Amino acid sequence: MKFLDNLPPGSFTRLHAHIVEEDSAFTVRIRMLNHLDLKQSCWGEEIAATFDEASLMIGSLASNFSIPQNCISIKIVMLRFKDGTIH
Repeated sequence: MKFLDNLPPGSFTRLHAHIVEEDSAFTVRIRMLNHLDLKQSCWGEEIAATFDEASLMIGSLASNFSIPQNCISIKIVMLRFKDGTIH
């Protein structure tokens, strides 16, 4: 995600993400913070063409900043949630 290009690695401990389906694409909104020092926080958003791309963005951020899975929250809003599932 471009808005994080100039941040030092390892400065965040929590990641909150929203993936919202809008106009045939997915808006990924991210908020990251350090729960020990709330002055260290950032937020931003980017557009992903697919849900998989949006998911990879979040995974990449978590990996880059070594944020464990139990410190990540994700909210997903889709128009037709069954479209992307295997039945």
